[in-house]
Amino acid sequence: MGMVHALGDEPEAILPRLLAGDQSRLSTRSDLVPDRALIVGAVHETLPEIPAELARFACRNNAMALAALRQIEAPVARALARHGAERMGVVMGTSTSGVSDAEVAIRHHQETSELAPSFDYAQLEFGGLAEFTAAWLGAQGPAFTISTACSSGARALATARSLIRMGLCDAVVAGAADTLCGLTTGGFTALHALSDEVSNPMSRNRCGLTLGEGAAVFLVTGEESGIQLSGVGESSEAHHMSAPDPEGRGAETAMREALTDAGAPAEEVAYANLHGTGTPLNDVMESLAVDKVLGRDIPCSSTKALVGHTLGAAGAIEAAFTWLVLDRAEAGALPLPPHAWDGERDPELAPIRLAVPGERAAPRERAITLSNSFGFGGNNCTLVMERHFA
Repeated sequence: MGMVHALGDEPEAILPRLLAGDQSRLSTRSDLVPDRALIVGAVHETLPEIPAELARFACRNNAMALAALRQIEAPVARALARHGAERMGVVMGTSTSGVSDAEVAIRHHQETSELAPSFDYAQLEFGGLAEFTAAWLGAQGPAFTISTACSSGARALATARSLIRMGLCDAVVAGAADTLCGLTTGGFTALHALSDEVSNPMSRNRCGLTLGEGAAVFLVTGEESGIQLSGVGESSEAHHMSAPDPEGRGAETAMREALTDAGAPAEEVAYANLHGTGTPLNDVMESLAVDKVLGRDIPCSSTKALVGHTLGAAGAIEAAFTWLVLDRAEAGALPLPPHAWDGERDPELAPIRLAVPGERAAPRERAITLSNSFGFGGNNCTLVMERHFA
């Protein structure tokens, strides 16, 4: 697994910040929405340059993907040597692609009547992210991009597992990338969904999203050792274009299906990463769904208050957080990302258990984690990942 976002660009630096609930790397941008300064989860590190032979894909979104891809370059090379390029697929998720670079090109056009010389339409195409990833890796199997709003990254992982189970691939690079841009920020502003403060999920004082950017990628294979993507649950209740079903029925369905697929009893879940946007409607419905499926004893947290809501990349980044927790477990005990908020519970929300700083899940032979991703239009996806210690 490789990732980059506001907490850093390599797991060794990210893990202590994640476990500390570190919000210090959030920053302020005044160039995304006119006359408004926004707190965002921006990537601070210098991103790698796109190779000259792939210059038409040169945009910030692909550069973030490349920063994550370079972290798994060695295991991917081994998989390519073992299985062959034609047996390696690529599935990526995004909601913006290269829109941020297109905005620069459009401003350049307004000033000069010409598009910026570095602009190429391939930067804007949704399929460009997967095409770039496949070209950089040398993968020649199926390659495509999924865009189902905020569940895109989770669905990319689910699809990677399906490609392997159907025998179409022996290995798949799967993940997502999304970039801060004026178009998305303007859209959420129009929806009155953005907070002027840091996102405060599950709090009585919550008032909206903090946006972010980043990328996360995985090498997915059919091997039965290591961390397993053992359960996938998907639903689409199509309640409303931008608002979730207030009863959380779609979220509940996705969670139950994922646990059933994994053969995992709800009471054995060690940790659940919430979608946890900090918006009034999402937190109501998700707390209801979690309460119905997991009850009130399973520790949960939203990590969006640390990196922002990274939109199409959120499902992959949050799956990467749960992967990291499983990878760094000791004797079956999982270090848990705390729920970062002001601590003021909303009495109208179901009283699910929110993880506190320093909390660890009790040692078990089978450590099971769950990650929720719920997108616009009712595009819901829950992933169950686990690791065996016996």
